[in-house]
Amino acid sequence: MSIRMWLVRLIKANFKNRFRIARWTRKNRLMRRFIDFMLFEEDEIYYLPKDKLVINQSIAGSEDIAVPSDIIRHFIDEAGHIVIMNRCICRESDHCEDYPIDLGCMMMGEASRKISPDLGHPASREEAYAHLKRAGDLGMVHLIGRNKIDTQWLGASPGDHLLTVCNCCPCCCLYKVLPDLDVSISKKITRAPGVTINVTDKCVGCGTCAREGVCFVNAISMVDGRSVKADHCVACGRCVDVCPYHAIELVITDQSFMEKTIERVSKKVDVT
Repeated sequence: MSIRMWLVRLIKANFKNRFRIARWTRKNRLMRRFIDFMLFEEDEIYYLPKDKLVINQSIAGSEDIAVPSDIIRHFIDEAGHIVIMNRCICRESDHCEDYPIDLGCMMMGEASRKISPDLGHPASREEAYAHLKRAGDLGMVHLIGRNKIDTQWLGASPGDHLLTVCNCCPCCCLYKVLPDLDVSISKKITRAPGVTINVTDKCVGCGTCAREGVCFVNAISMVDGRSVKADHCVACGRCVDVCPYHAIELVITDQSFMEKTIERVSKKVDVT
């Protein structure tokens, strides 16, 4: 279970340069192909909206509401092996002061057995549920999918047997680089199918949603005194949370979005 610790140190030292590296993918075709091959090949990653927002969209009085974190619980139940990372490499590299650095990602599947004990520890299903709840209670946004970056720095391959579940904070998330990546790469990191964000006519142009630290992929901005959502919105719902006029809505266009997300992820990664 060897691990290239030099690569971990290299990631931490260069984390601040991630935006510049991402912009290279739009400027240089050979660099785009190299970065895609090394870090994003075969990736398919979904951001999940917050449970609270989906509950708010549900019919009042319902006693058994399915929520997006149930997607993660499905894979926890299926997983043959689970590892909880000891620390979040993104928050540690960015010296995060707002969210706990010791709340790391979860890795599932047979390839997670190769993760060094210096970086993560095996976890029971109960520990995984508790870890998921802790992140949700802190208001973090969950990300789930196949992520080649993790197979590389963790030395945990093959990629189709390693499932990543991240607990993303708005200040340090790696995918703040999404707007800077070439679209051929950025399209691999997206919102759950059947979920979208709409700005309604209630918008008064206060700009709260467009403040720094709200949308960590810079997908919402002010245009002519009104909030406008960009195509690369991942529908996490942070803008919905902060809008004081309830002018931004999480819209579920497909009630089976959870089943479809599970199906798509399962085609990419076998965690059993």
